[in-house]
Amino acid sequence: MDVGVRLQTIRKLKGLSQRELAKRAGVTNSTISMIEKNSVSPSISSLKKVLAGIPMSLVEFFSLDVDDEQPTQVVYRADELTDLSSGAVSMKLVGRALPGRHIAFLDETYPPGSDTGVEMYSHEGEEAGLLVEGRLELTVGEEVFVLEAGDSYYFDSTRPHRFRNPFEVPARLISATTPANF
Repeated sequence: MDVGVRLQTIRKLKGLSQRELAKRAGVTNSTISMIEKNSVSPSISSLKKVLAGIPMSLVEFFSLDVDDEQPTQVVYRADELTDLSSGAVSMKLVGRALPGRHIAFLDETYPPGSDTGVEMYSHEGEEAGLLVEGRLELTVGEEVFVLEAGDSYYFDSTRPHRFRNPFEVPARLISATTPANF
């Protein structure tokens, strides 16, 4: 097995640059580059450290069916979306297999009483979304907005933000964020 090619393929499938993976793993960019070019053969502990930045176990790394000869998937059926759910909030990611993905495109469902947590999120990039069903409360900075079905939003996601459904019906949101950090 070609560990370098495999690492590069998986890194791209996960939408990570060499720089981002190196940062997450706590290694240098050149370490990732040398492994991918097979200039060095990493020890098990070094490979585990790099894989922790994906995150992925050694078992997953060596058993994942990766065929970089296959054409990139274009259509994702409902049962093929990657489930990123957290607590009561359901989040399904579209396009996980696209190498070098720059957008995280999500189908989210917020049951009554659910939220993204007490802490506000803040990260590099931008967010946009369209509320398809229900009502949803969006807080950006000090402002609180109540979205109705058909309403949309777009903001710089370095501003602290959170989502909450204090209403009696589920809310379904289609959203996109950059960079693709999911």
